[in-house]
Amino acid sequence: MASAKTLYQKFIDSHTVRELDNQGNVLLYIDRSILNEYTSPQAFSGLRDNKRKAWRPESTLLNVDHVNPTRPLRDANMTDPGGQLQVDYFRENSRDFGIELFDVLDVRQGIEHVVAPEQGFVLPGMVIAAGDSHTTTYGALGAFGFGIGTSEIEHYLATQTLVYKRLKTMRVTVTGRLGIAVTAKDIIMALIQKIGASGATGFAIEFAGPAIDELSVEGRMTICNMAVEAGARGAFMAPDEKVYQYLQNKPRAPKGELWQQAVQSWRQLRSDPGAVFDLEVALDCNMLEPMVTWGISPDQADNINGSLPDPSDEKDPHKRLAQEKALAYMELAPKTRLTDIRISHAFIGSCTNGRIEDLRLAAEVLKGRKVAAHVRAMIIPGSTLVRQQAEREGLAKIFTDAGFEWRQSGCSMCLAMNEDVLQPGDRCASSTNRNFAGRQGAGSKTHLMSPSMVAAAAIAGHLADVRLINGGAK
Repeated sequence: MASAKTLYQKFIDSHTVRELDNQGNVLLYIDRSILNEYTSPQAFSGLRDNKRKAWRPESTLLNVDHVNPTRPLRDANMTDPGGQLQVDYFRENSRDFGIELFDVLDVRQGIEHVVAPEQGFVLPGMVIAAGDSHTTTYGALGAFGFGIGTSEIEHYLATQTLVYKRLKTMRVTVTGRLGIAVTAKDIIMALIQKIGASGATGFAIEFAGPAIDELSVEGRMTICNMAVEAGARGAFMAPDEKVYQYLQNKPRAPKGELWQQAVQSWRQLRSDPGAVFDLEVALDCNMLEPMVTWGISPDQADNINGSLPDPSDEKDPHKRLAQEKALAYMELAPKTRLTDIRISHAFIGSCTNGRIEDLRLAAEVLKGRKVAAHVRAMIIPGSTLVRQQAEREGLAKIFTDAGFEWRQSGCSMCLAMNEDVLQPGDRCASSTNRNFAGRQGAGSKTHLMSPSMVAAAAIAGHLADVRLINGGAK
């Protein structure tokens, strides 16, 4: 009898064109990709230089999201001349290689990892490779996604394949029930805190357990998206009825009899009973509280009622040095209570937390309240379709009445590649995925948390426990 396989093994085995050696390297077939204007130009230039065409142009989407302005009144022009060149070349590549483009004024435009799922472009069982590390997001749909470099994008476009090395497997079993105002963002932040920012390096993570089953598909996307911040090269969950319901009416999902056949096939996408993982990790959510980061790495985090560490108490010299470096950059004193940290900015958005569910959670907190006078607060919807839905539901008015800026879709202040940039010394409560030094602008300081926690911080003017805001979480 064949040995039991993990879902990861099934993904890779079903897409292996040929084994390349006995070290785990294979030639891997890639089903689809979605490319942005920032990481793809050199790949298209390489195709041009070598007079090659895209092998299957219909398997790729081009989508503008990194450099475009998010100002409330949108037009097709970029603020930055360099960004304008990138977008102009992107349009040229779309035309010359016959690849569909979601341009800035396209109603389907948005952050690539929001756009691809909402269009039904990613389906269970697919292997997706794209020029962004957060391609792991698609694992929430029962696909396998991973980020690739520019030279690999060129190889994919030309051949629909990549040279790929098999990863080790990790299963993270999440149990317990989430408390009030505790979200998927808190689950993944707690995992990163537990295993470290390199704890999943060399692994593909399968998330399982009753707490994962209870999450919405959008919550699962948040977890798979941020798994890369623990070093994972892939993260996914087995698809279930929630996934099928989410996908069924998406524009590019199969229809009619093809849909029925697809679902029947997708039901086989799970790890076999008895499948052996290289590493097992357990996470109990029963005592989990809303999380925030205090340092310059996603694993430098604690629950909102915690305090900053004192490096002098740390025996591990490497951890002590990391704490000292983080506290110095963040200009924070050891043992400071997290709730005593004053902010200047609040940002809700990104491929981690820019979906309609995230905006609904923020609106619950903000309704009838006002942003602190000293805080600049911004909400960037994950896509134009999310923006339209938020406006139909009345969320946008709640945001603007509270004092938040309601802007257009894009990556925005997550990585500060457009005009949404923090200045040196600015401190931001952010629903994004990375708190690296200077990530949101040179000299800026970032604290990661869930959208509802960002809303609470914006109201309070400092990091705050959303559970203590009367009626702010349900």
